Amino acid sequence: IIVFQIIRKLSKVEIENTAIQKIAELIAYAMGFNLFLLGAELFKEFYSQTVHVAPLEYMYFGLNGHDNLVPFMWISLIFNLIAFFIFLSPRGRANVVTLNIACVLVIIGVYIEKGMGLIIPGFIPGTLGEIYEYLPTNTEFIITIGIWATGALIYTILLKFVIPIY
Repeated sequence: IIVFQIIRKLSKVEIENTAIQKIAELIAYAMGFNLFLLGAELFKEFYSQTVHVAPLEYMYFGLNGHDNLVPFMWISLIFNLIAFFIFLSPRGRANVVTLNIACVLVIIGVYIEKGMGLIIPGFIPGTLGEIYEYLPTNTEFIITIGIWATGALIYTILLKFVIPIY
């Protein structure tokens, strides 16, 4: 959505508001499905109280005094919920400012949830029951920014070819 708005402003390509609204509506459905599955996972793990609840406890509440990921996961959940309700509201989708805020919140929230929340807790606790604290380092943040920048560069180069053809 953000890229379409940039393309619309900087080039002669006409992108209708209805197309952007339809994409925002599809994102609302996808976010609702994502949040539903997260809720189902939380319910299943906390209701059954098996050994597999430890990674979720570590992510959302901390485990045995180890809680480095807790703020990240709560920020992710809050960002995803706020973005979902903005995308769900027709007035929120119609306002360009709130639409862009929701897009940024989705990108950050899903990146944290699927990046930190999918990989790291799979190793906590370890096979011998140890808990190894993890917090992303500055090097990892710089590498992440570099990966996103490389993707944006490739996307920009491809757009340079596509827009004149269009």
